[in-house]
Formats: sequence, structure tokens, C-alpha cells
Amino acid sequence: MNWKSLVNRAARIGVREGLRYLRQSQSKRRSGGRQPREQSSTAPQPGGSGASYPGDYSGPVSVSYSPDLDGDADPGEIVWGWIPFEEDHTQGKDRPSLVVGRDGEWVLALMLTSKDHVPGSVGEVREDRHARWMNIGSGKWDAQGRPSEIRLDRVIRLDPSSIRREGAIMPRETFEHVAKNIAG
Repeated sequence: MNWKSLVNRAARIGVREGLRYLRQSQSKRRSGGRQPREQSSTAPQPGGSGASYPGDYSGPVSVSYSPDLDGDADPGEIVWGWIPFEEDHTQGKDRPSLVVGRDGEWVLALMLTSKDHVPGSVGEVREDRHARWMNIGSGKWDAQGRPSEIRLDRVIRLDPSSIRREGAIMPRETFEHVAKNIAG
């Protein structure tokens, strides 16, 4: 990484975090200074356009492995961002996800978890009564080094401004195995 890309990345992060702080402080003022119960209680709005979360992506995903730790979310990178709950898109949780593509201004991603849904080794795919999961092993995206699983049957749209940091690059072989198993 050269100095120019490092400075550009730092500037983008500064602007993103500054805007987030501004929105939070404005919302505190409107609510009389009370903190909302959960930091991310409403669906993100891409680019501040006022649009609400359009729902999870359905259809074929054009996947290509092109990670580049430049501050933008690229396919093959595991990033942290606000993931809306499946049953209520106005609620959500900050968690890691694998970037697999784009849908207009939205980043397409698959969510990760350290909860064990699939007994077995890396690359095994299993279905429980709610979802399809694949073991992907451990990586730098989890500070505790816990093995992770990725949900294959739910492609989530992420607002690029809600992505707070890049966690790691998924190994190409694992990414390609995930790509072959994405439901779309």
C-alpha cells in the first residue's frame, strides 16, 4: 500500500465516521438526548438518498474475485457492516460479511457467523431447517480466531456507507467454493 492510497483510505474513513457521528448527534437532539436502545435500529439509506432498504437480493449474482484493500468493499473481502435482520429489515446487527458483487449502488454480501450450524470440515455445506451454511474456517476477520460459517442462501444488500471496516481477504480457493454454492 503506498502513501497516496493510505491517505485516501484514511480520508474516506474519516468522512464516513464523521457523517455517522453527525447523524447520531442529530438523532440524539431530536430524541431529547436519549440514546436509542440499539445503535442501528433502522435500515441504512445508501448515500443519504432517503431510500429504504429494498430487501434482500434475489436472482443470479455475477461473482468475480477482485479484493483490493483500498477502502472500498470489493468481491473477496470480508467487511464489517450493518446487516438487517431477515424477519424485520428495520432492525439489524453489525457483523462480518463476504462481499460477492454489486447491485447498483448496493454492495452484495453473504453474512458470516461463528455459531456452528455445520459440523464437519472447511468447505462442507449443510442445510438446517432455516438456511444453507458452509464452513469457511478461521481468518483475520475474527479477532479470536474462531472458525466461521457463511450463509449461502441469503444475499444481502449493504449500503456502502454502512461498511465500517475491511476485515480480511478470503483465500481465493475458499471464495470460489462459496461462489459455486451461492443460491441465486
